[in-house]
Amino acid sequence: MSGWVVFWDVAPYVTLAIVVIGTWWRYRYDKFGWTTRSSQLYESRLLRIGSPLFHFGMLVVIIGHVIGLVIPQSWTSRVLSDHLYHLQAVILGAAAGVATLVGVALLIYRRRTRGPVFLATTGNDKLMYLALVSAMIAGFACTVIGATPSGAEHDYRETVSPWFRSIWILRPRGDLMVQAPLQFHIHVLIALVLFCLWPFTRLVHVFSAPIGYLFRPYIVYRSRDVAAGNELVGSRPHRRGW
Repeated sequence: MSGWVVFWDVAPYVTLAIVVIGTWWRYRYDKFGWTTRSSQLYESRLLRIGSPLFHFGMLVVIIGHVIGLVIPQSWTSRVLSDHLYHLQAVILGAAAGVATLVGVALLIYRRRTRGPVFLATTGNDKLMYLALVSAMIAGFACTVIGATPSGAEHDYRETVSPWFRSIWILRPRGDLMVQAPLQFHIHVLIALVLFCLWPFTRLVHVFSAPIGYLFRPYIVYRSRDVAAGNELVGSRPHRRGW
């Protein structure tokens, strides 16, 4: 038991160190690789369906994790009763989980069945998808099991959430995480592995915020005619502009 306490005390900091150092290394030495490596040019029909499902579902999942892990139970109890809190968590969590799983399933199906997309898929991508889908399935299992009478006996806001917050104040409480059920151990363990892989995969694009888009100038569209000195090479006549 004490070994697991030490593990849950140390593992988050090892993961944070890998994320920080790995992200710095990737930005320092692989700026051209800091991209999603979009394959939209190869196939767009399935992408238009799978990508929004995955991204919007994942956004709801992330918001749910922030509310459940960061906000103390004493705060949420002032707004919602425990029954309503768990009810909305199960309903929204299940809906977002289904949307995310369907979306990522379509994206994986697209990569496997569309030749050009499959050829552009690397071993790094396959490992990333494996860890990502495993974390999603484990998290969905936590939501589903928590909705059953046997799972309702455990409130993660009394174990996993305080453990998570204790990491950031540099007073880790691995003993709290040890008290959580097995499905939470599996979910968190896979999530730690996923974060360790994060800086070295296409998921690194999440750290890029397109703030420049808010301040960039308007796009200037130019004709296909090629200017050569004062003459234009093309079939259309030259017209004076501003």
